[in-house]
Amino acid sequence: MPLLRDVYGTVLRRERRRQRRTLDDVASCAGVSLQYLSEIERGRKEASSEILAAICTSLGSGLAAFLAAAHREFAAVERRPVLDLTRPVLPNSLAAASDGTQPVPPPSSILMAA
Repeated sequence: MPLLRDVYGTVLRRERRRQRRTLDDVASCAGVSLQYLSEIERGRKEASSEILAAICTSLGSGLAAFLAAAHREFAAVERRPVLDLTRPVLPNSLAAASDGTQPVPPPSSILMAA
């Protein structure tokens, strides 16, 4: 499984190249050094959310669209279906029961106290 920084770098590089823009152009618009952007694109540096947002803005996109593209990239690598992240989905186990009883959360969402 790839690291998050690898996938983020792949998505950013793909979009920059799709726009036929140089590292220097995008880096200067985002307010980061060319070397730092290059390292992010190669998956060598883990960028903060603020830096990612600045890079996305310089590419004419938003952080949400970037994260959705990263999600699709992960789904492709794992060969699993992509969830529709544009609409909230409430699992059946958390939906209000028609008989008025309290729903039981799935095991993965139960917190264990020590």
